[in-house]
Amino acid sequence: MNPSSPPPPGARTSGDPQRPCLVQTVADAMAEEPALEAVRVDRGAHSISVATLGRPRSSDFTGELSSRLERLQADSSKGCALLSGEADCGSCPAGQPTAGGRGLTVEHASGVTTISRITCPTAPKFWRWRDIPWPRLVPRKIDIPGDETHENEWKWQLMAAGLCAAAGLTASLLDSTPWAVPLFLVSYAFGGWFAVQEVWEGLRRRILDVHFLMLAVAAGSASIGAWGEGAILLFLFALSGGLEHFAMGRTQREIRSLFKQAPKMAIVVDERGRETPVPTEEVRPGMRLMIKPGELFPVDAEIAHGTTAADESNLTGEAEAVEKRIGDTVLAGTLNLWGAVEVSVLRPPGQSALEKIVKLIKEAQHLKAPSQRFTDRFGTRYTYGVLVLSAVMFLWWWLAAGLPPLVSEGEVRSAFYRTMTLLVVASPCALVLSIPSSILAAIASGAKRGVLFRGGAAVEMLSEVDTVAMDKTGTLTTGDLRVASVESFPPGMEASILHWAHSLEKLSTHPLARAIERHAKLQGSDSEPVAEFESVSGQGLAGVIQGVAVRLGKREWATSGWSFSSSNPEGARLEPGYSEVWVRHGEIAGRLILRDDLRPEAKPLIEELHSHGLATLILTGDRESSARLLRDEIGIQEVRSGLNPAQKLEAIEELKRHGKRVAMIGDGVNDAPSLAAAHVGVAMGARGSDAALEQAEVVLMNDRLENFLLAWQLSHQAKRVIRQNLAISLGTVVVLVAGALGGLIPLTLGVVGHEGSTVIVVLNSLRLLFFRHRPTQSAS
Repeated sequence: MNPSSPPPPGARTSGDPQRPCLVQTVADAMAEEPALEAVRVDRGAHSISVATLGRPRSSDFTGELSSRLERLQADSSKGCALLSGEADCGSCPAGQPTAGGRGLTVEHASGVTTISRITCPTAPKFWRWRDIPWPRLVPRKIDIPGDETHENEWKWQLMAAGLCAAAGLTASLLDSTPWAVPLFLVSYAFGGWFAVQEVWEGLRRRILDVHFLMLAVAAGSASIGAWGEGAILLFLFALSGGLEHFAMGRTQREIRSLFKQAPKMAIVVDERGRETPVPTEEVRPGMRLMIKPGELFPVDAEIAHGTTAADESNLTGEAEAVEKRIGDTVLAGTLNLWGAVEVSVLRPPGQSALEKIVKLIKEAQHLKAPSQRFTDRFGTRYTYGVLVLSAVMFLWWWLAAGLPPLVSEGEVRSAFYRTMTLLVVASPCALVLSIPSSILAAIASGAKRGVLFRGGAAVEMLSEVDTVAMDKTGTLTTGDLRVASVESFPPGMEASILHWAHSLEKLSTHPLARAIERHAKLQGSDSEPVAEFESVSGQGLAGVIQGVAVRLGKREWATSGWSFSSSNPEGARLEPGYSEVWVRHGEIAGRLILRDDLRPEAKPLIEELHSHGLATLILTGDRESSARLLRDEIGIQEVRSGLNPAQKLEAIEELKRHGKRVAMIGDGVNDAPSLAAAHVGVAMGARGSDAALEQAEVVLMNDRLENFLLAWQLSHQAKRVIRQNLAISLGTVVVLVAGALGGLIPLTLGVVGHEGSTVIVVLNSLRLLFFRHRPTQSAS
């Protein structure tokens, strides 16, 4: 809209009080990002588009804008309609928003709002539009214990169990003295302290659980004079509870170690080279930071000056140091080992790879496995069933079998004594713990080794996979283009070709620009100002350098009107697996040949998957020749090339119709539909798009593709442990209940058998924390 003319129907200025929330948010974003020219919000289509002119100051400004809009969408305290357009926003701060001193205009028609800078009429022709994700309406709120108190509760429980045992043992030794009963009461108090708290919380929610059964049995034992049996029960129950909390605390500690990695302060280097410490949360993309040897990287960043090596073991589980040179990415929370380096911030602290992982881990702990959901439902009903069975058996033993009702007579145990024994042995303690303890231990073990399971279902389902489908770019390859060579026609002008390409690409946001700029820095090639810069949609870039027209882009467009040197006819051929970008400067032309390198771990992974009997295939949008070359290089069994997202999805559905259980590994937005459709979706964690991470059940932290096999083996091991735990818990209950119904076991033996099985189950689950990847062993 021309700002000098009256606003047309359906348009209004940004001072309109009905929509200042959205406008002010966009104005703030424009003030921070000079290249951002316009934002269009289409509520009907649930789409948001942004327009830029020139190269943005921040490489992730779209992510920052998305975060602003998500916060705006979630904030209802101001009474704003936000992006819905349905409520009155008149209570929000009004005024005429500006961005970097320039005014804004707002056009609203048919549910579409466009907010743009006031500029000349011809400027919009040069804007570059792109889409960003629509904000989620309800942000997920995950709450898990955030301090070490919960982790250390096991110490207090074990201390209480010890005091319970000491008091109970002393009372048994003084059984014939007046001190016996008071000491037993002390023993009961220590042994039942934590159980009473659990029962009280359960009763407030009208829930009866195992803790209630144990306290009922202990009280019943005391009422018939069997103080010793009750003390043994409470001691073993407190001991097993302490061990359970120890196992869970160990699991939480393994996970929480990830949360505390990033430092709280960062050293910002200004244009004059002065160093200023600032809180990490104030760091913004584009800032320069100084990272000294032995310090942690506070945010995701790119090496701008210097070389070093980083210890990324906290995210990947790999102890070997990773060399970092100019242009390489470093991740928040990883350790700078030996070099003092300057880095350029890529993303705000809240959007780092570490923060993504922390968010997903928190969510994972609240997503239960199918078998755990079954035992949760079964456990509650089972508890009520045990109470009913015990009441029925008491009446049977008393009225039908003729046993003494309350007090045992000699060798004949009373009906009440047998009922207490039945209550103990039939309680589902071990059964209730058998699955969640295994799942949480598996999640913690995976997180420590670079694999994130997003909940118990992912742990169980990955072991069922028989086919592995993979995307090519960013999954089997690094996803970062690399300049393999530079050619010029005539030869000898390679340095100039790189220089001109670098000058043009500095003003571009195309993925090629990053590769060319990185290569130019490594080669020591500088850049110079470009006049009349223009981005030609679908073709490339154009401009004037030192008075000479320069083009960079597709071969046909960049070299139109120019013929190859007759002495170099072979130089223009392109091998499969490579891509090219052409540069023309007057009568001189050349090309930069780029390649997306194959991950070194890809071929060994494919070989191991085949050795375990898993089928493999590639689903890619690349040309058939490139896909075939990749198949020959790594030995994958099947390749499907030239696929768009819908065709990838159809390929997954086709495999499922043939009875295959498919794990899909991908990283991009175009992989999200197939990740969602697969039996298990697996996303590359560091470079994966938000859409891919949202749909994936398993995340490979820091893009370690080889960790997929570790995840598959850990899933198998977790499922074996779950089966073992169920066999132990159910087998113990069956044997002990049969003995209790026949009156063959005393209360003491029932207590020991019941609590012993609980301890065994917890310790068996704890083995998953020490799981080790076995590359040469076939999984069963």
